[in-house]
Amino acid sequence: QVQLVESGGGLVQPGGSLRLSCVASGTIFSVGQLGWYRQAPGKQRELVAVVTSGGSTNYADSVKGRFTISRDDAKNTAYLQMNNLKPEDTAVYYCNAALNRMLYWGQGTQVTVSS
Repeated sequence: QVQLVESGGGLVQPGGSLRLSCVASGTIFSVGQLGWYRQAPGKQRELVAVVTSGGSTNYADSVKGRFTISRDDAKNTAYLQMNNLKPEDTAVYYCNAALNRMLYWGQGTQVTVSS
C-alpha cells in the first residue's frame, strides 16, 4: 500500500522559515510529478509548487522567490523550503505525488504564521 506522509509544519513568526517533507512509502516502481498544495480555512485548495520527474519546477505567483520545491528520488521524498513566511501562508499543506501512475495525497500538515 502506497502512502504519503508529510511533516515539518508548525507555528512560525512572520519572516521565519519552515521546511516541509513528504515521504512516499510502500511498493513504488515509478515516481512522476511531485507537488505541494495548500488550503486555508474557507478557501479552495490551491497549487503552491510542483516539480516534474525531469526537475522542472513551477510556483504559484504568491510564493515565487520565497519557496523552493525539491525532490530526492533515492529517498522517495519531496521537500518544500519556505522562507520569509507571511500570515497569508497559513494553511494546511498537502503533498501530491504521481506514484505508479496513480495520484496520491498526503494527510496534510498545518502551517501557521503568526506573531
